[in-house]
Amino acid sequence: MQRWRGTQAAPGGWGRAVTTIGVFDGVHRGHQQVIGHVVKRAGELGVQSVVLTFDPHPSEVVRPGSHPAVLSEPSRKAELIEALGVDVLVVIPFTVEYSHLSPEAFVHDALVEHLHTALVVVGENFRFGHKAAGDLQLLHRLGRTFGFGVEGAPLVADEGTVFSSTYIRACVDAGDVVAAARALGRPHRVEGVVVRGDQRGRELGFPTANQLTSPNAAIPADGIYAAWVTRDRDGVPHPAAVSIGTNPTFSGKERRVESYILDFDGDIYGERIAVDFVERLREQRTYAGIEPLIEQIEDDVAQTRRVLDRPVC
Repeated sequence: MQRWRGTQAAPGGWGRAVTTIGVFDGVHRGHQQVIGHVVKRAGELGVQSVVLTFDPHPSEVVRPGSHPAVLSEPSRKAELIEALGVDVLVVIPFTVEYSHLSPEAFVHDALVEHLHTALVVVGENFRFGHKAAGDLQLLHRLGRTFGFGVEGAPLVADEGTVFSSTYIRACVDAGDVVAAARALGRPHRVEGVVVRGDQRGRELGFPTANQLTSPNAAIPADGIYAAWVTRDRDGVPHPAAVSIGTNPTFSGKERRVESYILDFDGDIYGERIAVDFVERLREQRTYAGIEPLIEQIEDDVAQTRRVLDRPVC
């Protein structure tokens, strides 16, 4: 997959394309359906498939301080999109000036002049242009003007719940990583570099990897989780019991993501790891002393083994 910074990166002699547009945070099942349709239609038409997205998130530019929790880091989002068979990922640097483009100007600049779009595929609720003034109906009209087709993809839902990035963020925030995984089509992932913590886990006999995450990462609710931890170095998933919270037994104040990797005794400080959350085991609790805490951790580890040993349906 080619990766371009801005539509002006289109090479000379660029042909036509089937294009979709969106933030695509999480690349959830709804996004997957839209992007999959783009790839299919591009193959049928014999043209390139293009995903057009933005960086930073438009909300942060239009309303500073309102950046939503991020479900997938930019590099992870690109990997997920590439896995769907897309030919080109175009990331538009989103600025205040760019946010002021009218729907008509956006379509002409991005879709027509540079990408030579033959067909646009977007979700039924797609909005675009300054103050989100453009909708699917306007896109159809502009398509007739500029000579491209438009196809609206239906929203993906399960038992009446429409899968969206907003819905998944709410699930993650509530600690319902099972529901989040159902909407994503895979476990919710949090990435970051392992840094030194208080070394308390090591003193208790359960050394943990203290993970430094990005400021806007979508971190699940405080609690203990069964998860898979993957090191960038080897790409091998390891079972782990993960604690999210402030370590209330020790009057901690800093919220942390700490993973006790089962049956592992390596030094991974400075390494980047990914945590894929499978199930929430319990809430965070305060214990009267070290012994009851150790007993609880032992039970958490046993529960983690049971959860992760279950066959994937």
